[in-house]
Amino acid sequence: MRNSDFDSISKWDQMNFVHPWEGMETLGHAERSFAESADGVRVTLEDGTKLIDGPGGMWCVQLGYGNREIAEAMSRQALEMAYFSPFTSSSSVSARLAHEIAKRAPGDLNRVFFTTGGSTAVDTALRFIQFRNNILGKPNKKIIISREKAYHGSTYLAASVSGKERDRNWFDQADHLTHFLPDVNPYRRPEGMSIGDFLDAKVADLERAIQDIGPERVAAFIAEPVLASGGVVVPPEGYHRRCLDVCRRHDVLYISDEVVTGFGRLGHWFASEPVFGIVPDIITCAKGLTSGYSPMGACIISDSLMQDIAGDASRGATFSNGYTFSGHPVSAAAALKTIEIIEREGILDHVKRITPLFQERLAGLAELPTVVDTRGIGLVGCVECKADGGAGSNALELDMHLGARIDAHCQALGLMLRPIINMCVFSPPLIIGADDINLMFDILDKGIRRTADDLARERRHHA
Repeated sequence: MRNSDFDSISKWDQMNFVHPWEGMETLGHAERSFAESADGVRVTLEDGTKLIDGPGGMWCVQLGYGNREIAEAMSRQALEMAYFSPFTSSSSVSARLAHEIAKRAPGDLNRVFFTTGGSTAVDTALRFIQFRNNILGKPNKKIIISREKAYHGSTYLAASVSGKERDRNWFDQADHLTHFLPDVNPYRRPEGMSIGDFLDAKVADLERAIQDIGPERVAAFIAEPVLASGGVVVPPEGYHRRCLDVCRRHDVLYISDEVVTGFGRLGHWFASEPVFGIVPDIITCAKGLTSGYSPMGACIISDSLMQDIAGDASRGATFSNGYTFSGHPVSAAAALKTIEIIEREGILDHVKRITPLFQERLAGLAELPTVVDTRGIGLVGCVECKADGGAGSNALELDMHLGARIDAHCQALGLMLRPIINMCVFSPPLIIGADDINLMFDILDKGIRRTADDLARERRHHA
């Protein structure tokens, strides 16, 4: 890109492109890199700098960049049939994708409602549950239980069940429909409490909430297998299975939000059953479904939930929820090709083989200066840091920008991270090899050390 071209484009970006999570304080003069091209696991910036894509786009570029097969499948579909109205027609490519998803989903989750992404998949799940209870004559059974630190999307209902404090500060939510349970992060358990006791307490949180609210008012519990945007929080072993048991006892539905964990992130098509031992009532997915090549999400609903409101039991109801681009054929073609390649190339087995190295290198960062916790599962990880080990009068202020400071050092060394306050999160493309995993963690090690050195110099300067 010519410098003169980039100067204009950068200006247009500041003047016209309102980005997700746009900071109003820096509106019009935020500093951003421009990702202009990419190949494999690397992104090339506007100045030619090549970076390993640590976050895998936004947890989604499973098969890496520049995959010609996916691009050609999308092109062929666009030339043959670029769009159909899902309200009045169907399309072979979309029907086939629904079947392929159902084949890979656990239990009797065979009904696939296509959406535009993860937020609308969660919105669809919540609206379906409301709709279903109205048909069943349970109009008061509407409360959704979620967790602090959970993230389920940015549409109104999805945002209402998201528990990340900073995302809720300035927005209205459907508070009358939601109830939040305390943080499930084992790192934040009370001092001296065992993991087993912490697990018991977290399961008790759910049962107590259902009993206090009233089972006749609680419609569902929504949970990410791994709380991804909340900092890669991996609940204690057995947590999801025991929570599902609680839900079953009280006629509460279980929604597994697999927008991040679905399609290979943990080495399985879906993580709910093979990793966490549960068959939920509904699964939501997106992101890796198309390997990030085209927007698409899905809400997968069990046959049993559909059957008792269908036919004569339907009361003539129509599930009047949908999107212009539901089942979009070009996105469906991208998803089908993604599934084909994952299967043909043995990507799920590759993830299982390479996960031990990824997690070993992640754990090895625990002894670095400022690092207070490392956690992860499959090909997703988080390093949590605290300035000055958590001490000092301005430690909280420093913590707010710690992730961004580490990311800046890492970018200078060839690695892009996703900074979240004082955490660095990464979920690289599933095709990443051992050499690039080692390089990624070598750079992250240096980035953390350089940030710790910066903090030490600043302390000496202010002493």
